[in-house]
Amino acid sequence: MMSKRRIFDINFPGEEPAAETPPVEEAPVAPEPAGRRGPMATAISENAEALRSRQAAEAAIRAENDRLAHEHVRLKKAGLIVDLVPLGAIRTEKLARDRSQARDPELDELKESIRAIGLSNPIRVEHVGEGAYELVQGFRRLSAYQELFAETGDERYAAIPAGLIASGEALEALYRRMVDENLVRRDISFAEMAELARAYASDPMTEAGTVEESVAVLYASAGRQKRAYIRHFADLLDTVGDALDFPEAIPRALGLDLQKRLAERPELAADLRESLEAVVVSEPGAELSALRNWLSASDRAARAERPARTEDAKAKTTLRCTVPAGTVRCAARNGRVELAMERDFSVVERHRLEAAIAAFFEALDR
Repeated sequence: MMSKRRIFDINFPGEEPAAETPPVEEAPVAPEPAGRRGPMATAISENAEALRSRQAAEAAIRAENDRLAHEHVRLKKAGLIVDLVPLGAIRTEKLARDRSQARDPELDELKESIRAIGLSNPIRVEHVGEGAYELVQGFRRLSAYQELFAETGDERYAAIPAGLIASGEALEALYRRMVDENLVRRDISFAEMAELARAYASDPMTEAGTVEESVAVLYASAGRQKRAYIRHFADLLDTVGDALDFPEAIPRALGLDLQKRLAERPELAADLRESLEAVVVSEPGAELSALRNWLSASDRAARAERPARTEDAKAKTTLRCTVPAGTVRCAARNGRVELAMERDFSVVERHRLEAAIAAFFEALDR
């Protein structure tokens, strides 16, 4: 008869402790061979590796997108991004144009060039809203495309290549972009530049309150003498501009002579208006002839009004006077004082000349 196996040993008082059963040694577990893992461990490892790879790829894509976005903004600010913009999406309302609204006689040559080789110099536009753009540079090029599309209906001319300028650029900077491009081309007239200066001064969105301030801002890259010529043409347009049909055709010399005569004799402005109204003007040449004829007639009238010189009238005092600006030659006679020196007084602002003359006579009468 087999004895029961004792599982628990309970020591009662007076009993001898039982002999300890020697521990049974467990057979050692053989380690898994190197490089072998279970299916679950392999799947987890592969999933983690794939996740790390995907995160690295996403980070690289985000970094590249950020770089491209910054580059896009930089190029857009520089106006170097060019796209085809539909003609109907382009407005010409924000800026007063420095080009006459009359049709440019050289526009046909530009159209032929576009037909032959396309537009080599894109226009510049500012994005002002959903699908809307404001023209900054390229009024003639836009006009040429509009005429080509109207004449041919060819879809090639339905959209024009345009450099996209980032929206929000200061109004003064937009005007300068337009002005500087035309100054480089050298075919813009003094009357057109003067008209823009007048419009800029009257625009409540600009900080310029006078034509003189406008000229200083818009034509900062032009020479001092050229800015003076623009101011003289602005004065001419203030006086008789509404009576002129082709002011952009007036050459510099003729415009300056007209302004000088009207500055000397303001009352002659009405006579000049009447002379222009009496002539049928259909093209620039006719108006220029009328202006030259009036100037010649006013010269003859001025000479005829001068009194015959008597012996007393011929008597005069001459002297030389040295001032900080140089040597002044003075000739004084009955009814006339002449001052002469090596200086172009035509470029001095009108209000400064008036102040100097007032100070001169105040000193004489003191």
